[in-house]
Amino acid sequence: MRESTRQALAAGGLDPERVRRVIVDALTEDLGADFRDVTSVATIAAGQTDTADLVAREAGVVAGLAVAAAVFELVGEVTAAERTVEVVVVAHDGARVARGDVLATVTGPTRLLLTAERTALNLLSRMSGVATHTRAWADALAGTKATVLDTRKTTPGLRMLEKYAVRAGGGTNKRMGLYDVAMIKDNHKLAAGGVGAAYRRVRQTFPEVPVQVEVDTPAEAVEAVEAGADFLLLDNMSPATLREVVAAVGDRAELEATGGLTLEVAAEYGATGVDYLSVGALTHSSPILDIALDLRER
Repeated sequence: MRESTRQALAAGGLDPERVRRVIVDALTEDLGADFRDVTSVATIAAGQTDTADLVAREAGVVAGLAVAAAVFELVGEVTAAERTVEVVVVAHDGARVARGDVLATVTGPTRLLLTAERTALNLLSRMSGVATHTRAWADALAGTKATVLDTRKTTPGLRMLEKYAVRAGGGTNKRMGLYDVAMIKDNHKLAAGGVGAAYRRVRQTFPEVPVQVEVDTPAEAVEAVEAGADFLLLDNMSPATLREVVAAVGDRAELEATGGLTLEVAAEYGATGVDYLSVGALTHSSPILDIALDLRER
């Protein structure tokens, strides 16, 4: 992977080495133990070179261009290609693109281009689909104080990339995993004997870790805040109930509406005064953005 690509990944908050591992695993899945593309090897001369464009087949928001560039660069390494590719990124992550827009251009051995094609497109299309869906939520919440949040409902192995795509689409990451934020949910409250007891136990055990508490009623929200919680998940509450909680809690805690939210009601929920809307569908239900690799005619 070229240093310029590593720098682009790091600038977006992505660990280049972790991205590398994701890509190598994906290439291994596609190329098998021998790292070969039997069709390209059989049909394309070893010395042939070409230029191809990554093209949007539909309108949306792009994310993952540096990741796609890394795929092309790494294929040369895993297949022991004598020559690598040159990737020129034309668009930028977070940009709205139209059908037919060229996002990047790649030049190099034709076998290498076609061997990398599917893995590059799988990651780029997936990330761009998440970014496109997230931007729709961000647009729906425009004019309110609320921001759309993602969740841990991500594709196994792709959480880092999907959460990056949420950021590119105008959303905000919640927690990366079970290790960086404590989230007290209903089962934790039942096991601990109540919201106050659960909160105090987390605080005593991990005093440095942020704590978020899921509540189901305005009374429980007040109890959690009085116990010391400063971030509440307001689960499956109506807009009227959310406004009641906002009035009762005030600025003593950040408030997140969660549970069954849809784009159709986003603006209504955002207008209640909550700080966040939590949407698992950003990562578990976003369709891909259709992107293709087109070889230029000779």
